[in-house]
Amino acid sequence: MKFDMIVIGGGLVGASLVAALRDSGLKIALIEPHESMPLPQDISWDSRVYAISPGSASFLQSLGVWQRLEAERVAPVYEMAVFGDDNSAHINFSAYEIGVSELAFIAENRQLQTAVWEVLKSLSTNIHIFCPAKCTSIVWQESSVEVQLEDGSQLETSLVVGADGVNSWVRKQAEIEVSCHAYHQIGVVANFSSELSHRHIAYQWFRRDGVLALLPLPDKRVSMVWSASEEQADLLCNLTAEELCQRVAEASSYTLGALQLITPPVGFPLNFVHVDKLVKPRLVLIGDAAHGIHPLAGQGVNLGLRDARELAAVLNARGMQTDCGNFMLLRRYERARKEDILTLELVTDGLQKLFNNSNPTLARLRNLGLEITNRLPLIKNRLMQHALN
Repeated sequence: MKFDMIVIGGGLVGASLVAALRDSGLKIALIEPHESMPLPQDISWDSRVYAISPGSASFLQSLGVWQRLEAERVAPVYEMAVFGDDNSAHINFSAYEIGVSELAFIAENRQLQTAVWEVLKSLSTNIHIFCPAKCTSIVWQESSVEVQLEDGSQLETSLVVGADGVNSWVRKQAEIEVSCHAYHQIGVVANFSSELSHRHIAYQWFRRDGVLALLPLPDKRVSMVWSASEEQADLLCNLTAEELCQRVAEASSYTLGALQLITPPVGFPLNFVHVDKLVKPRLVLIGDAAHGIHPLAGQGVNLGLRDARELAAVLNARGMQTDCGNFMLLRRYERARKEDILTLELVTDGLQKLFNNSNPTLARLRNLGLEITNRLPLIKNRLMQHALN
């Protein structure tokens, strides 16, 4: 079978790219190895949530995805309060201060995944979905790419898009160099109901034992992300529900009062991944296949959605160029995305190293930095404006 483009990886970023190209005139294949849609009767709260920026929400709305979400399961963020590790340094961000409605929206991964795949399955015949299906080989030729599936199917395309995650198989097959290091931390996630209202404020504590965030969910519910050392994460995941609630309430200075566990804790390893190239002849990387950053800024998924948005814009505006795998065309995408990706890589990696350091001089400097930034509206507004994209 022949296609103009094959997207490998049907997560939120890869599936959004395909939806954004529905009117491109391209014949597209999407290959996803796992079942794409969760069971419709599963109404439990998803442990994995995303802080979706207004820019990303607008992009998803343009695809018909955002309006498919259950509104009662999405929480807007109006303010963000960030605290240092000396119990006094802090910085506050407010949507009101910069004249916007929200700083972000907290939405569940399962809800987003379901919505984007509902859109895909409603699209025209120029999109062919292979799911579940697994690739076994990719062979790049000068004018085409051959992709073989585990069931023996042979596909041919002008362009392969790797959207298959931080441990990208596509990236490895293309022999693209990566710089990576483990943070030796685990991101522990869980959901709680709280005694006090969060008032749509996202809280974050840069503690000496890791970074703790409590993100607002609808009603008196919050989602926890605790980036902790491997040893501490193991401890957190093995506490009883009552012990974990007490530990999190204490670590958050009882800001939301007593907590009750809704979903059990789950941990995932945290790593930094910098990709040497985003494109090669007839290849593009997007999403976590193109970058891996620390979750302390909550920007990983937005970075990936901006990849999808930019690549779709480039391909939709290709004009008379009939070959969507043309290297010069793909370079437009790479040039447009490099600065945004590098900025977030440097900021998140730098902050992780700064706050994951016991040096007392650095401790004073980092807390002083929070206080100074909090008193400089121009810097605060610049930080917020970037996060809104």
